[in-house]
Amino acid sequence: MTTDYQQSRVSLGGRLRELRGPDSGRAFAARLGWPQSKVSKLETGRQTATAEDLRAWAEAAGHPEAAAELEARLQGLESRTRSWRRQLRAGHRPVQDALTVEYERSTRLRAWEGAMVVGILQTADYARAVFTQYAELQQSVRDVDDAVRARQRRQELLYQPGRLFDIVMWEAALHTAVCPPDVLAAQLDRLSGIIGLDTVRLGIVPLSARVRIPPANGFWMYDDRLVIAEDWHAELWLDDDDSVALYGRVWGLLRENAVYGSSAQRLIARARARADAV
Repeated sequence: MTTDYQQSRVSLGGRLRELRGPDSGRAFAARLGWPQSKVSKLETGRQTATAEDLRAWAEAAGHPEAAAELEARLQGLESRTRSWRRQLRAGHRPVQDALTVEYERSTRLRAWEGAMVVGILQTADYARAVFTQYAELQQSVRDVDDAVRARQRRQELLYQPGRLFDIVMWEAALHTAVCPPDVLAAQLDRLSGIIGLDTVRLGIVPLSARVRIPPANGFWMYDDRLVIAEDWHAELWLDDDDSVALYGRVWGLLRENAVYGSSAQRLIARARARADAV
């Protein structure tokens, strides 16, 4: 969790405490029908309120007019940290559509991924396996097929001139068994076919490479204006200059150890042979 995000959450909690007034936390929680611990966590910035929580709080505090202000604070907080719990209430498809907008706005897209094949290069079957697993983890709406179709349509951007996808992946991503072996084999064939495409520069960091920075969470950079980094609980949407510059340096350090062209093909072929042997 970012320091700025936590400070904003604490600030929102302070405003909630102010609105509660002289009532005890126990009495206020009883009025809302909540556990007292929830009131305490919201006021101390240890839990993020939902929009529904904020409207209920304003009503219970006798200040319904404050609901709009509280929701504006929440929207400002979530402009940087977008929890999966909130984003996936309507399923994965809306999330994919929102991302497509950022892809379409960009001309140079840089990516790092160490855990699996990046979404823009996934086959339909591979993507289906990934979405299914995340839907189970997040207990979200099961709109897997809609999400797969949205991701596949986005891949049309790979063939439009004037846009460069500069992607770096760790070799481990080629071996991660997030799907059956035959699906992984087809996915690796897809990667082999991408190499040489004029709109895609695909680099693979070998497992044996002496890296200058530990490989960590995956992220995308959209030109020099936006970074979207994923964590288990949320996506971070970072557009301040310092954060974008930091991720640019991280991406550059990881790229230094990547191999391209025929060398990348050999790593993919090695992973393909392993998938066939399973």
